[in-house]
Amino acid sequence: MEAKQGPANYEEECSTPTRWECRIPAVFNCPPPPPPKKKKAVGSGKKREPPKHGYFQPPDLEALFSVPPRREACV
Repeated sequence: MEAKQGPANYEEECSTPTRWECRIPAVFNCPPPPPPKKKKAVGSGKKREPPKHGYFQPPDLEALFSVPPRREACV
């Protein structure tokens, strides 16, 4: 196989494009920021009442969240 022969000086072949299509476009102004959101008044919402028949409390609820005692390592 023959090696491709390029120009003697690599910089002679490469150059920066100077056409107007290749130029970086001018910077446009950014749009203004969005207006601030209106703050809701604190306490203007309706308070919720507890359920009429009470909250559901299963008898074994504590067993689900209990942590078993740790075993000590053998020495």
